Amino acid sequence: MGRQWTPPEPLPEEEGADQAAEEGTGRAEPRLRVTPFSQIKIKSTEWLWHHRIPLGALTLLPGREGTGKSTVGAWLSAKVTCGTLTGVYEGKPKGVFYAATEDDYERTIAPRVVAAGADMDRVYRIDVTVSGDDTIELVLPQHVSLLRGGIREYDVALLFLDPLMSVINGAIDTHKDREARTALEPLAALAMETGCAAVGLAHFSKAMTTDALNLVMASKAFTAVPRAVIGAARDDEAEEDNVVVLSQVKSNLGPLDVPSLKFTFQAVTVETEDGRGAHVGRLVEMGETKRSVTDILTGRGDESDQDAWNAACWWLYEYLKEQGGEAKALTIFREGKSARHSKDSLKRASKKLALAKRTEGFQGPSVWVFDPQRSKQPQGEPPDSGTPIPARTPPSRTKKQSRKVTGGEGKVVPLRAGPEETPA
Repeated sequence: MGRQWTPPEPLPEEEGADQAAEEGTGRAEPRLRVTPFSQIKIKSTEWLWHHRIPLGALTLLPGREGTGKSTVGAWLSAKVTCGTLTGVYEGKPKGVFYAATEDDYERTIAPRVVAAGADMDRVYRIDVTVSGDDTIELVLPQHVSLLRGGIREYDVALLFLDPLMSVINGAIDTHKDREARTALEPLAALAMETGCAAVGLAHFSKAMTTDALNLVMASKAFTAVPRAVIGAARDDEAEEDNVVVLSQVKSNLGPLDVPSLKFTFQAVTVETEDGRGAHVGRLVEMGETKRSVTDILTGRGDESDQDAWNAACWWLYEYLKEQGGEAKALTIFREGKSARHSKDSLKRASKKLALAKRTEGFQGPSVWVFDPQRSKQPQGEPPDSGTPIPARTPPSRTKKQSRKVTGGEGKVVPLRAGPEETPA
């Protein structure tokens, strides 16, 4: 037998009216309320993050696995609790409610938030207590009333749900629009009533589409109910390593043409009581970028980019043939640079050629391999050897600002060497 879903109970006034009618108590039946628009007070939208995350509304933050969405949540928590996020609360620290199910609070989530520089006394883990000291996870829409009181009591400006799907009642079929709305609409109403910003993480599917909204898993309600959607994507073609881009892909309450932002991840160690440390990633701001999430999903580039990528494909193909089919990535980048091929173009070329990649030994160098059974030959005409290879203009770099990181009892120490952090 399949699972059964029980619709929400009738509204109290409707239930009471029907009962009153049956018992003959004389209680008035529900009546239609009509309000002329002239009596509706017009208000402007207030922003937790200016023109990106509205207050009083639900915002969705979707992306593929490994994009670093949870690390973005830690970064937002730090900004809100320190009053450094550009918006109405800039200079006014506020509280954050944090509900997560996929990561461990002690080993992962709290260290991330410490590494981000949050005021740890203003970030709150939220669970629901039942009999005695027993706790259960937050469930929507059942626990909306509990959230309402807590948001007001703890001066919360951000309710962060990681992921949003995990707090929805398991009996609700989230692939059915009407059922999904029974959880999402009360959450949106909660945000509107309390004036806080609710931000939920979601995953992109593996569908063959470049529309970020259509990539969000589950029903259309997950992109219809939120008033804003910020897409996240890893930019493997960036000059820097571990780059993620955030782009506004929906904005019902503000402009959509806000600049995309680029971040990278820094591996850090947060001190622990046992002295071994917790190894996590920290988001580092790199400023605006012209490459959007849509550009990344489509692999879009202008004509000169295409020429450069085509030339890089042929160069890499010929170079690996000369090297017996494989070479270290660092050597490829060095030799490729001498041939006027950027690291960006070579990374893209490696994907076009479907190269196999392996690591030599523990934490050893990466090796790119042309596998005759799986790899592909370059497409299109090889560039004329007498024709100069078009050089791509590297993206403008934003000077990184260093800041002292503090947070509760944890001391943050940047790692000088070690494996790259894989963000969640």
